[in-house]
Amino acid sequence: MEDSKFSSPLLFKGNSDSHGGSSGERSSSGGGDAGKLRESGASSATSMVVLSTLVAVSGSYVFGSAVGYSSPAQSGIMDGLGLTVAEYSLFGSILTIGAMIGAVVSGRIADYTGRRSAMGISEIFCILGWLIIALSKVAWWLDIGRLLVGCGMGLLSYVVPVYIAEITPKNLRGGFTTVHQLMICCGVSLTYLIGAFLNWRVLAMIGVIPCFVQFLGLFFITESPRWLAKIGHMKQSEVALQRLRGENADISQEAAEIRDYTKTLQNLSEAGILDLFQWRYSHSLIVGVGLMILQQFGGVNGIAFYASSIFISAGFLGSVGMIAMVAVQIPMTTLGVLLMDKSGRRPLLLTSASGTCLGCFLVGLSFVLQDLKEWKEITPILALVGVLVYTGSFSLGMGGIPWVIMSEIFPVNMKGSAGSLVTLVSWLGSWIISYAFNFLMDWSSSGTFFIFSCICGFTVLFVTKLVPETKGRTLEEVQASMNPYLTQE
Repeated sequence: MEDSKFSSPLLFKGNSDSHGGSSGERSSSGGGDAGKLRESGASSATSMVVLSTLVAVSGSYVFGSAVGYSSPAQSGIMDGLGLTVAEYSLFGSILTIGAMIGAVVSGRIADYTGRRSAMGISEIFCILGWLIIALSKVAWWLDIGRLLVGCGMGLLSYVVPVYIAEITPKNLRGGFTTVHQLMICCGVSLTYLIGAFLNWRVLAMIGVIPCFVQFLGLFFITESPRWLAKIGHMKQSEVALQRLRGENADISQEAAEIRDYTKTLQNLSEAGILDLFQWRYSHSLIVGVGLMILQQFGGVNGIAFYASSIFISAGFLGSVGMIAMVAVQIPMTTLGVLLMDKSGRRPLLLTSASGTCLGCFLVGLSFVLQDLKEWKEITPILALVGVLVYTGSFSLGMGGIPWVIMSEIFPVNMKGSAGSLVTLVSWLGSWIISYAFNFLMDWSSSGTFFIFSCICGFTVLFVTKLVPETKGRTLEEVQASMNPYLTQE
């Protein structure tokens, strides 16, 4: 979904979390004020971190605006260009195909060109795509534009959270990385709102604005120190780290950790897709891929794409339901951002998964009562409450945390291949659910939501048994605990 402070989650000298002993010695030996200054610089959000975050999540907003575009633009495009339902369905769904293409190459591009360059490449795709859509006269030009935007989205969905995680101090990493999901929600919601008043061509042109914001902003932010270290530019890595932490911050310990960990990984070959399936990487791979599968197969895209029809089939006014969803989604995502580095990843994931399980169960129950013709006055309200509980709970944790954890658990030597695979799995799951949802609803509305509820319930068990808590730990500590074979070598 990856900004400056995100890229160095290592411990710094003077940061008292895991190495409090040395920090304490330094303070007690007469360097108290300097130690406090160093600790403050290491744990606070510097202006460079904030700027880098804002630039990176401009790409997340692009992601959200692309997802939200097809709904408000549908009637205008179909009337203006004379598209059939099938032709417009192709236009809407080809975005996901493009995202899968972008996901396949995302890790390699980010590893070979750098995190900043990868974001710049993605925005070139998005700018071209939006302009083609805005100027289209025939259906196939629309599809080409939408495909290009999708390719940019697939790349952004990987590189943004990875960049943020790599530049942020450990005590801020979770919250900053989750801003990626918050901006996606804002992009979707504001595009819905703006699209209600503007022509579809104007709406596409507006989509270009955040693309240019990020593209131009990339010239003012620093590259990820970890990526610079990975390619052997140690001096540049330390310069970038100093910019991120502030000129008065002591970065010696964090820089040393990055340097030592990079040297360890240099003894290992760059992991390809097939290399990911070695036993040494099994825990990271199971957690990363598993969370993405459970996130998508819990029904999020089916509910998000067809929420209006769900409300209507349950006997509720669709437009009111959609407004209520937007009103719940952004505040709950914001709450998740604020709690990420306080409560931790696991408690938020467990709460979120439990809430989505309950929400799907309530919607399924409303359809059962509707079929039985019982409590007719209550079933629409029950469906609304269920969807809102699901939406709020998903926004709290399951929407953003899998991307945070994905950016934290893979070693640098396999992050490109693993990130591409995990992102591809996410987009493939998204396409499967969005494609199959209407068929499932035709089969059984209540059964569909009870299946989603069971999957969300299984997510609780998965998180309990397999997902590590990464709050307050450096990336090196997280990766060493999940991949002990690497440090042994």
